[in-house]
Amino acid sequence: MMELTPQEPKATLLVVDDMPANIHLLATSLLEEYEILVATSGEDALELIQDRLPDLILLDVIMPGMTGHEVCQRLKKDPRTQGIPIIFITGQNEESDEIEGLKLGAVDYITKPFSLPIVMARIRTHLELKHYRDLLENLSYLDGLTGIPNRRRFTEHLDFVWSQAQRQRTPVAAILMDVDHFKAFNDNYGHQAGDECLTCVAKAVANTERRTTSLVARYGGEEFICIVPLLDLQEAAGLAERLRMSVVALALPHGFSSAASHVSISLGVASKVPKVGESWSALLEQADEALYKAKQTGRNRAFLAECV
Repeated sequence: MMELTPQEPKATLLVVDDMPANIHLLATSLLEEYEILVATSGEDALELIQDRLPDLILLDVIMPGMTGHEVCQRLKKDPRTQGIPIIFITGQNEESDEIEGLKLGAVDYITKPFSLPIVMARIRTHLELKHYRDLLENLSYLDGLTGIPNRRRFTEHLDFVWSQAQRQRTPVAAILMDVDHFKAFNDNYGHQAGDECLTCVAKAVANTERRTTSLVARYGGEEFICIVPLLDLQEAAGLAERLRMSVVALALPHGFSSAASHVSISLGVASKVPKVGESWSALLEQADEALYKAKQTGRNRAFLAECV
């Protein structure tokens, strides 16, 4: 029986032009290879991008209201959109116009009337370059051993979640986890077994908390952390118990632990509604103190931080 290989999802292009005829020409030519979004003004384009991020933008320069240059400047200032390749398509054909467009951050500049085969070839080239850059960027955010997000990714995620919670006055939960007696495991079973243990624990906790707004990351050494917005302390306590049990379920033997006969984790749980101007370090300090108490009271358990 022949197996069907899943097709790669189509890249999404946004075509922005105030002339419907130009949009029609480009959209109908590109529709077979790409998902196409269209906007007839800069304002409409920016509004559309709030709901769906395209992989590449074909942007007219001269439009009533907001010009293509202004749209480009706005997109390059926003961390969510600054990496989207922008190709200017315009009737302006002076060298100075092209230089200005490239200085604003566009990756290419195509003048009208244009050749469709050339436009399509340039789109493919810039999408391939973006895919390669995205791959390198994603790798830089992953822990080399466990494959889950690293400390850098964790910090950026918490920055975003914390500022959002400050605006909305909603809680953010942090669950700090530590593998019990990991040094004894490493010393007695060897470093390779220790690495395999950390990888198994990382996958177990990451697979347990899969909400798109959450993040499970390697915090350092044998420590992991889970950040979940919109979770109060009692809800976070329930999640912490599920995380603990996911590691228990691995049933990895640990004959050198006083906490259990298998690999286990201790957890410190904290949740906080951030005040304006307050650093997220206060949340992590609470989780760290709770983790310390979990270890002091026998390990293989979660301890809740005091509400402050």
